[in-house]
Amino acid sequence: MDYMIITAGGKGLRMGSEIPKQFLPVRGIPVLMRTISRFREYSKSLHIILVLPKVQQEYWKKLCEKYHFDVDYQLAEGGETRFHSVQNGLLLIPDDACGIVGVHDGVRPFPTLEVISRCMEAARTSGAAIPVIPVIETLRYIPGDRNVMRSDYRLVQTPQCFDIQLLKRANKQSYDEHFTDDASIVEAIGQKVITVEGNRENIKITTPFDMRIAEVLASSK
Repeated sequence: MDYMIITAGGKGLRMGSEIPKQFLPVRGIPVLMRTISRFREYSKSLHIILVLPKVQQEYWKKLCEKYHFDVDYQLAEGGETRFHSVQNGLLLIPDDACGIVGVHDGVRPFPTLEVISRCMEAARTSGAAIPVIPVIETLRYIPGDRNVMRSDYRLVQTPQCFDIQLLKRANKQSYDEHFTDDASIVEAIGQKVITVEGNRENIKITTPFDMRIAEVLASSK
């Protein structure tokens, strides 16, 4: 069985909103509902695990009632950091489970079905795969006060997908502030992570500008 852990622990500080960004509506539908629905659209059999801070769970429950949101998923409690939240999500996966587990940002509602499939299938053969997109802007390295070759860099997205047993083993490490994403966690135990092509629409909604972009993207679907 394959799993998808969707993490949603934002507080909306950069959004300037009292409502956490994952609950804000995009064309009438909360961001997090769009995200969960996209993965259910990808696969009816995919086991979805939503990781949400305990203090937000009652609000989420009321939102689901309001929007009649009945997509099947399992709920886990958010941790102190993303690392700990993913650990909590992994606890809901049996220790002897085989298959692929993905980890996805709850505020990325627009991964294409093709990208999801590409990541899952690449992880099935390689053990670990992440979606990336090219950098289109000029990059400047501030400590060295110089430009760098943008062709040497990629922007990393989610879902980041892994063999279940590999991610479980990697997440038994002690937390390290250098763990910037799940790929960095599995790389810390010596696992090579391959990259696959992502999609530019797969934005992480963080600021009011991102919300305006999301409205446009949602209207074109």
